[in-house]
Amino acid sequence: MDPAFYLSTFVTLFVIIDPIALAPLFVALTHGMDEAHKRRMALRSCVIAVILLTLFGLLGDRILGAVGISMPAFRISGGILLFATALDMLFERRTQRREGQHGDPEHDPSVFPLATPLIAGPGAFTTMILLANTQNQTWAHVASVHLVMVVVVLLTFLFFLASSYIARALGRTGIVVITRLLGMLLAALSVQFVLDGIKGTGMISGWAG
Repeated sequence: MDPAFYLSTFVTLFVIIDPIALAPLFVALTHGMDEAHKRRMALRSCVIAVILLTLFGLLGDRILGAVGISMPAFRISGGILLFATALDMLFERRTQRREGQHGDPEHDPSVFPLATPLIAGPGAFTTMILLANTQNQTWAHVASVHLVMVVVVLLTFLFFLASSYIARALGRTGIVVITRLLGMLLAALSVQFVLDGIKGTGMISGWAG
């Protein structure tokens, strides 16, 4: 196992899920709830997100195969999607969309919008499929990718529990700065996905020859 790959996996999932930016949204979505209720909302949303991301990590390639989409093609399209997400983060459109998803304050927010699409959204689903289906795919590799995902969601849960303190400590400006820095990192990682996809098609080796 390559430690650098799993570090990259952690960074990619952390950037995509973005627990720091989710913390103030959790505060808004659970406004008026007591601490015990907030903890239940945080736990339920994270458990549901883990289940959804696991399903996509384990079965996503089969779903693609059923509709005739190759992994190199999905890596390229996934990289483009992640790059679009990075642009949203850099220009703050992602945060604005998330803030617009507060919904009815009487509604239980643990499934929607917390579990999906805020934690387990299209970008996270795409990332799980890409990371779990590399050229050197083994069950140990797939299990390790899912373990990293669980760690990131666990961190999200901890951020939810500490959300009130984080929101006050960072402030609006601090959250914007961190989100944009993570967006720059995600842009670079998305380009790497595209290059890996092109390499998987054999086009790069063809050019080299």
